[in-house]
Amino acid sequence: MFRCAGLVIVLTVASLTTTAEELENRHALGQPICRSLATAVDAASKDGQPVFLASYRPGPSESALPLPLRSSAFSYDNALAVIALVSCGALDQGRRIGEAFLHAIDHDRSFRDGRIRNAYRAGIVQSVSLLPGWWEPAIKGWAEDGYQNGTATGNVAWVALALLTLADTTDDARYLAATRTLMDWVKVHTGGTAGAGVTGGVDGFDPVQTRLAWKSTEHNLDVYAAALWYGRATGDQRFIGLMRSSRAFLDEAFLEQPGCFALGREPDGRMNGSVRLALDTQLWPVLAVPDGPPAWRRALACAETRMTVAGGFDFNEDRDGLWVEGTAQAALTYQVVGQRTRANELLNGLTAELAPSGWLYATREERLTTGLRIGPGSTSEDFFYFRRPHLGATAWAALAANRWNPFVSRRFR
Repeated sequence: MFRCAGLVIVLTVASLTTTAEELENRHALGQPICRSLATAVDAASKDGQPVFLASYRPGPSESALPLPLRSSAFSYDNALAVIALVSCGALDQGRRIGEAFLHAIDHDRSFRDGRIRNAYRAGIVQSVSLLPGWWEPAIKGWAEDGYQNGTATGNVAWVALALLTLADTTDDARYLAATRTLMDWVKVHTGGTAGAGVTGGVDGFDPVQTRLAWKSTEHNLDVYAAALWYGRATGDQRFIGLMRSSRAFLDEAFLEQPGCFALGREPDGRMNGSVRLALDTQLWPVLAVPDGPPAWRRALACAETRMTVAGGFDFNEDRDGLWVEGTAQAALTYQVVGQRTRANELLNGLTAELAPSGWLYATREERLTTGLRIGPGSTSEDFFYFRRPHLGATAWAALAANRWNPFVSRRFR
């Protein structure tokens, strides 16, 4: 029994289709998280309609979310939720979010080029896929966020990974066709630039958006994994150049000394050094490139040395708190490399971060810095996480508990 938005909803174990062997190989944290994710979809889509889930809920000290977040369903979080729900055995709920993405690709309000926006308006989809926004009293008008309106390359690739997961699970050809559309967008709009790798995407408001010239290591990991998976699933080699370019970028981004992955390249082509690092960039190479060079495993030690805090990991090196999503990512990565005891330690610790709703908080502390900027218009490092129940953190914890690698749709023992 779980409490959601003031309602008591009963979800039986039988509604999540799992085998006894699968349950035996899961961490105990997975069961309540799987139920909370499935319940959230059912509550938002009572009649089975395509739906996007809001990414955040108010934190313990909040009566409501800030206006720019109240209706925001970030594509990255929802893509993760699709994969997590499949890993939970809740295929019906995962497909409802997947159907919302299929609709969004074909029903953008301004563009007909197959892009995915960074966020959509939470709730049941409409005839035109709505973007988040709010009534702003200061201007007495409707306001939107430039980042949420934009399209980050990595987010497109994550939606592709979610659709590939559904295609792998259902044999529904529509998911492969939509994946091809998304990856075509990446190829046309972010590939083919000087040097290896894809660029960051586009940012800003319709109809003229700013192209982002920087290149992210994280984005290139996402694109590599999606392009590789698509090629293997279909035999279609149209993205082999994109895959090879992203893979070459990853080789460039690995810093032999000190054995860490750089954030990426600046617009002028300079590779970020080892002064500013991010946790996910150290972990995802192990997950996304299983046949990567043995030296890449040193990045996990880099994270251990430079980003650990009590109970898990920070987003970056300032160690100002626990990043729940990243700690779940680390738990999954440790499982992949065979360190199951360490993985279970991290998952056991995350049980303390369960909110009453069954979702996990984004942080243990009230606010967590990342050292990053939200968009090109930012004049300071203004990307923060707060102690609010977070869909993305919850989905990553489900994946770790269920021992499911989202980059390859593979459960492992």
